[in-house]
Amino acid sequence: MSRAEQPSSSRADQLCDRTDQPSRRTLLAAAVVAAVAGGAAPAVAEAAGPAESAGPDVAPGAAPARPVDHHAWTTYTDWRSGTATGTRAVAGVRPGMVLATPAGTSDYTDPHTGTTAAWEYATWTSPVHRLAVPATEAIASWNASTPAGTWLQIELKAAYSDGTSTPWYVMGRWAAGDQDIKRTSVDDQTDGRSTVWTDTLAVDDAATGLRLTSYRLRLTLYRRPGTKLTPTVWRVGAMGSDVPDRFTVPASVPGLAQELVVPRYSQEIHAGQYPEYDNGGEAWCSPTSSQMIIEYWGGRLTPAQLSWVDPAYADPQVCHAARYTFDHQYKGCGNWPFNAAYAATFKDLQGVVTRLTSLTDLETLIAAGIPAITSQSFLKEELTGAGYGTSGHLMTVIGFTAEGDVIANDPASPSDQAVRRVYRRREFENIWLRTKRYNASGKVASGTGGVCYLYFPARPSPLQCRALEAVGVR
Repeated sequence: MSRAEQPSSSRADQLCDRTDQPSRRTLLAAAVVAAVAGGAAPAVAEAAGPAESAGPDVAPGAAPARPVDHHAWTTYTDWRSGTATGTRAVAGVRPGMVLATPAGTSDYTDPHTGTTAAWEYATWTSPVHRLAVPATEAIASWNASTPAGTWLQIELKAAYSDGTSTPWYVMGRWAAGDQDIKRTSVDDQTDGRSTVWTDTLAVDDAATGLRLTSYRLRLTLYRRPGTKLTPTVWRVGAMGSDVPDRFTVPASVPGLAQELVVPRYSQEIHAGQYPEYDNGGEAWCSPTSSQMIIEYWGGRLTPAQLSWVDPAYADPQVCHAARYTFDHQYKGCGNWPFNAAYAATFKDLQGVVTRLTSLTDLETLIAAGIPAITSQSFLKEELTGAGYGTSGHLMTVIGFTAEGDVIANDPASPSDQAVRRVYRRREFENIWLRTKRYNASGKVASGTGGVCYLYFPARPSPLQCRALEAVGVR
């Protein structure tokens, strides 16, 4: 399901997790990035995933200024920057940060089990990143491995435009598994001017002109005392963004006809499964979408990993994705960074949460063989052919028709065979990129402003690198 429009509202009319939380001031400006060159040269020769038709290559060179600043630390040089207290940078094909010498031991009481345990810990604090876009929102995301007996915490501290700063906000307590701690967001974090809503830090009143101008991230790596185990963090970063609220967005011009071959999974066939992970069905759009793209890139779960799933259930990998993206505080599978982090637990995959600015951005990615997961909310009549309305839903964009319409794998379908949909370009673009809308009660509610999950190889091809850079992801 999606976030309801008020914390206490019913979730009965939602198809997935998230959008209308009380402070979700979604952000995307009207800028359209011309990242796909006009031309007819084949674009998929370097793509890691298969495609059904050819499209234009990605235009090299710098994109125009974007209303989104996505920055990440990923290289050995990155990990050697900042401040390390007990952590160590490791080189190699995929550089990372590990726990080397514990800085100390601390107790953690898991709020979801009541269990208190001692953990050795070490920290790494990033350098200050000055936002190219003074922001009203920031969303962190990370990629890591956490062997049994380890976990990590991600915090963010931002500077305000008036020269003051936020406290250190916890953006997630995360483990790939669920036996040591229950992965969780942290509620009730505010300084009276900004607030963390599950996974998003938002300025409380953007109309005051207050903005986030820079930030630092802090990683705390934990392990059971006396072991040599360690989390390994390969990527950590955040996306900041700021645009005026709007009900409609400029239309982009179609520029690509191409479709990627992406597995199709329905969330609806899981209705009523695993109440402890939000009861399946309409609550599972995010992990179902994630699993589709993970498998597109070749990610597979072993029979041993799936052995806990009831053998009577179809597509057990979707059940697995729901369990391992579940946020025990949010009580759902729609925590955006938790989905990206889950994707990155598969060999040689990265995952990030960002915002895009138009369907041209999606065309740029599709041309390089990179599908995307988009978050949107809409009334039934606003998206022709969907057959439902939702206050928050995730689906997978896999291509574009010759007319420029959007080809989506929509998990809100009655069967796997029915998942592939074609949605009208103008309708899809508006419901995805707008920041304001009218809900079924006629009240003004929020939209996601172009929120997107991107999963891509740990070592992208040159074509994929150009496409990702064109949409602001490096």
